[in-house]
This record gives sequence, structure tokens and C-alpha cells, in this order.
Amino acid sequence: MASRGAIGQTAGMAGDGLDGQARSDGAPSAPAPAPGSHGDPDADLVAAAIAGDRDAFGTLIDRHYDRIHALAWQLTGSRSDAEDIAQDVCCALVRRIGSFRGEARFSTWLCGIVFNACRDARRRGRAFRGLTDRLAVIAGIGRGGDPADLNDAMWVKSAVMKLPAAYRDAVVLVAGQQLTHAEAAAILGVAEATVSWRLHEARKRLGGGA
Repeated sequence: MASRGAIGQTAGMAGDGLDGQARSDGAPSAPAPAPGSHGDPDADLVAAAIAGDRDAFGTLIDRHYDRIHALAWQLTGSRSDAEDIAQDVCCALVRRIGSFRGEARFSTWLCGIVFNACRDARRRGRAFRGLTDRLAVIAGIGRGGDPADLNDAMWVKSAVMKLPAAYRDAVVLVAGQQLTHAEAAAILGVAEATVSWRLHEARKRLGGGA
């Protein structure tokens, strides 16, 4: 996982971007979400960050980085890809945080951004680079390296990673990120009933029965 120093550097660059956004065209920014909306513990920080507060933005990054990285790792099965995606998401938040409307919790909205970043990575073929080398470590025909790489390979080999992408994404969001079926449905762009059905099918494939 990226160091806290790297996170701080990202937050610093974000501060510059936030300042630049405020001055870019003189247009009024989107209204900040009301503090405490949806019982969101991040509401005050988000409102301050949208208003250009660098410290508030940095605190948000620090608070949510581990979750961003963990979700990216679960969706891609690759530690190195997860680090790249996490940094990309943190940088993207500079320009995207102003679009947050408070219609859902900030953490749920953020999961949607991470999910889309992972989906884009899959489309570019980045999500499984190095897969052969990691599987070679498990098979004992490659050189053992960083223990974290072995953990990555074990995840790739796990039952969850073998699920079809649609089922896997639903499992990661609901079971891994503790989102409701409705929140997961909003991120995936499907009906809530579809999420429930995919979870049902995933449980059957994972041996959990009906």
C-alpha cells in the first residue's frame, strides 16, 4: 500500500487543484451538501473541501485511503493495480468532489468512483497483468518474492475471483464494503432486485446453497 507520505503528497497536489478550480472561470460551484445529511460523518469535511479547504481534503483522503485501496484490491486481485487505482482515484477527487450532491453517504459515492476506476482498468487489460508470474509462485515454479505478492495470487485463485464479474462485483460491494443492496445497485447501475439475484447466484456457486 502506498505510504502515508504518498498520501500527503497527493493531498498537497489536491490542494493546488482545489485552489485552481475555485479560480478557473468564476462560475459558482455546486452547493455543498448540508452538514450531517444522511447521518454522514464526512459531511462537514466534504463541505469544507468543496469550498477549497486543503486540510479538509487531506483529512478525507487520509480517512478513506485504506478503504479505496482495499476495494480496488478486492475488485482487481492485484496489489500493484490497487495502488495505481487508489492514487488515480485520489487525484480524480480533486476535480470530482465538487460534483458530490450529498444524495448518498460520501463513502458510498466514493465506492462508486473506485468501482468505475477498476472497471476501466479491466477494460484496458491492466487488472490481471503479472497474473502468470503470481500463479507460478503458487505452483512453486517461480521465485518466491514479496509475501504480499503470494497473497495476491491466492486471492486471484480464490473462489470469489473465479465468479463472473457481475456476481463478483455484487459480492465485493455488499459483503466486502457492507453496502446495502440499494447502494450497490446505484453503483452498478442495475435494479436492486438484480443485485439480490446476483448475490443469490454467487452464494450457490460458492457452495452456500440457496
